[in-house]
Amino acid sequence: MSYVQPTDFVTKMIDAGEAKVFMSTRDTLIRAFMAGAILALAAAFAVTINVQTGQPLAGAILFPVGFCLLYLMGFDLLTGVFTLVPLALIDKRPGVTIGGVLRNWGLVFAGNFAGALVVAVMMAIIFTFGFTVEPNEVGQKIGHIGEGRTLGYAAHGAAGMLTLFIRGVLCNWMVSTGVVAAMMSTSVSGKVIGMWMPIMLFFYMGFEHSIVNMFLFPSGLMLGGQFSIMDYFIWNEIPTVLGNLVGGLTFVGLTLYSTHARTGSKRTAKIDRMADVAGAPAE
Repeated sequence: MSYVQPTDFVTKMIDAGEAKVFMSTRDTLIRAFMAGAILALAAAFAVTINVQTGQPLAGAILFPVGFCLLYLMGFDLLTGVFTLVPLALIDKRPGVTIGGVLRNWGLVFAGNFAGALVVAVMMAIIFTFGFTVEPNEVGQKIGHIGEGRTLGYAAHGAAGMLTLFIRGVLCNWMVSTGVVAAMMSTSVSGKVIGMWMPIMLFFYMGFEHSIVNMFLFPSGLMLGGQFSIMDYFIWNEIPTVLGNLVGGLTFVGLTLYSTHARTGSKRTAKIDRMADVAGAPAE
């Protein structure tokens, strides 16, 4: 599997976060657009499998194909940049500012949403023969998902909002673990295996992923789901984004950084040790 040690892949995490801060607007939007589109197709694929087989586990097992493809092609999801980009700021990389971090997050959100929305329109056309007939079985299922995961939370009030937020936290704990797991290996097979496991877990458990929802809910509205755009944003997207931010940064980015990063006193101590070895007389 060509395993990479934690101290080394944490350095890769910080380097990746720094690179994303300084990436051009054009490249950031293109990469985010493609990531949102590919993940949306994977979500449509998984829902189709669930409907046709009646086995949710089958959809969960195969859904990670989309995540693996977009990662290997170097595209960016909001959930990933939530975890990686702040590390460059925390590590005090030159030129990295709070404004740069927020700029990256905003551009990736916009790109992901645009990509997912384009696929949502395309799939709605397929499910309804260009909006000329009622949605097929898969389209109806997507509409019902939108209702259950907006109005279903709203029916429980504050408890529903808390549940939604926690599902967002747990989701990006797993998704960002998948992002980091890909850095644990230098081989394609190792990266895919590392990514597959946590992504499968989050999808099967029904955790809330902000980019997957950028596909499910707009398409659900187009396919007859009985909920509104405001229901979608207030009772899903906004709390999910916040939960994803907390989950990825707290349980993945900061935990790994705090214990494995070669920064500050750790880096100085390492340099001092190397200098001592280099200056020691030969025996």
